[in-house]
Amino acid sequence: MARIGYARVSTTDQDLHSQLDRLRSEGCEIVRSEKVSGASREGRTELATVIEFLRQGDELLVTRLDRLGRDTRDVLNIVHECQQRGAFVTILDPHVSTRGEMGHVILTVLGMVAQMERRFIKERQREGIERAKAAGLYKGGKTRIDISRVRSLYQEGSRPTAIAKAIGCSRMQVYRILKSMR
Repeated sequence: MARIGYARVSTTDQDLHSQLDRLRSEGCEIVRSEKVSGASREGRTELATVIEFLRQGDELLVTRLDRLGRDTRDVLNIVHECQQRGAFVTILDPHVSTRGEMGHVILTVLGMVAQMERRFIKERQREGIERAKAAGLYKGGKTRIDISRVRSLYQEGSRPTAIAKAIGCSRMQVYRILKSMR
């Protein structure tokens, strides 16, 4: 029986250390992490690896439910997949586990709250952008990729895959930047 931790933050500039420390202090022998949005399961390769690795009696631990996902259906599907493998899911804050029947009910409610919270965040963000646009202050989202570095690496002969790896972004983002250069 293994305790396997999963940590996630939404953006590359967020820090994983507190989650990783907490999961290790809870006795996780293996901890996988990634920096990707929890809005859907798309692109969450570490989570997929963890689920595939789970065996009968193993336990998947996350610090908070929203680290597992922000969509109720995704969270419930993840829990179901873990159960299909004979494993349990434990949320550390608040402490909830699928070992007992009540844990499933609580996880469902918490998943709904996480999804609702995501909707509220997006609504507040949209309202803020609209106000900033009306005031002439909106300049678009923060640039997270150094476009000049992409250009220089490409001009030096690097291929898009190598550029994406060097910069820490997806190949699609590199292709979009290169397309805008033409």
